[in-house]
Amino acid sequence: MKIKPSRIFYGWWVVAACFIISLYVTGIIGFGVTALFEPLSNKFGWSYAQISFASSLRGLEVGLMAPVVGFMVDRWGPRKLIIGGTILCGLGVLLLSQVTTLGMFYAAFALVALGMSTLSPTVTMTATANWFHRKIGLATGLMHSGVGFSGLMLPLLTLLIDASGIERAMLILGAVLIAVIVPISLLIRDNPEKYGLLPDGVAADKADKNNSVLINGTGQELSIKEALRDRAFWYLSVAVLIQILIVNAMTTHMMPFLGSIGIDRANASLIASAVPLSSVGGRLGFGWLSDRISPRRIMAAGYAMMVIGIVFFVLAVVLNPLFLFPAVPVFSIGFGGNATVRATLVRDYYGRKSFGTIHGLVMGLAVVGNIVGPPLAGWTYDNYSSYQNIWVAFGFVSLIPVAMMLLMRKPGKVTVYQ
Repeated sequence: MKIKPSRIFYGWWVVAACFIISLYVTGIIGFGVTALFEPLSNKFGWSYAQISFASSLRGLEVGLMAPVVGFMVDRWGPRKLIIGGTILCGLGVLLLSQVTTLGMFYAAFALVALGMSTLSPTVTMTATANWFHRKIGLATGLMHSGVGFSGLMLPLLTLLIDASGIERAMLILGAVLIAVIVPISLLIRDNPEKYGLLPDGVAADKADKNNSVLINGTGQELSIKEALRDRAFWYLSVAVLIQILIVNAMTTHMMPFLGSIGIDRANASLIASAVPLSSVGGRLGFGWLSDRISPRRIMAAGYAMMVIGIVFFVLAVVLNPLFLFPAVPVFSIGFGGNATVRATLVRDYYGRKSFGTIHGLVMGLAVVGNIVGPPLAGWTYDNYSSYQNIWVAFGFVSLIPVAMMLLMRKPGKVTVYQ
């Protein structure tokens, strides 16, 4: 399929498509899960731990699929995976509208998770990384801001559920996914070389010797085996595991947490939506900075911000809810920025040739965080009627990624493919 000539580099259309897909899917299935707790608990009598387990199933499936998806995207390209993923997510959300038992609820989430595994950052970041080199940080930041702006959907999702019921709300959201988001996914293209271009829009017939290296990446290309033998890969994997454990637990339980400290459901949905929205500042700002400053140092700063943000969340419990005002932006900018810079670091350290597989392995190893985080927070609340203890524990654990980033060093061995 050809691309019509345009003044706008087609890579930016790929970024725009991934932005919209990430915004909608994350809005209703990612951050939007927090709006389901109270309605499901009231309707079926399920505990928060039982509802949280659906997030763990989603995290388990996405995590286990991550290395496979990384392998697939390096060989098949992101286009087919993204189109298939949007269809599966749509069918899964439609199935959620028919749920009557806990088993059906888990089954619907399993189908959604299968779709989300091929819409994961491994795939969307590969789609972006294939089209950009010098502006990879900015492009990835813009694309991944869709996840942040998905917070805008949370108050709308809450209103829709409260006004029409959870069954009708899921039916509407699933129909929109199939009718609108699937056609948008058709805009994705695998890489610029098929269309006579190089990353950043350089015409292949005008590329000089220096530009030719961009076909494969940054000039430094490590194989999968070389990456697995590199200490930096394992430092990054541990850091991402802890980040995902904490962020998934806190965002999944954000509205129940806010309700536990006396904030009503309508206001809780607004505050919870501010978490992903605030992360946009990190996704864009850190992405822009990562084109200019060592991504390792930027990620260390991002993890330090997460620590400070969690401290503020604890203070909101023990002292005054007003501490939520600094807690939300500081925590969100930290984790949002690092979610973007992670792709820049992988590209910078290991190149483009096996980007999807290596990034997928990092995310696959983080499956423990996906599994443990949400139900652990739910179990804590079910047993202690407070999130204070688990938030304190998260604060201490989040110091580990700061150390990982400070200790990390770029691989020494360089293999260049031209």
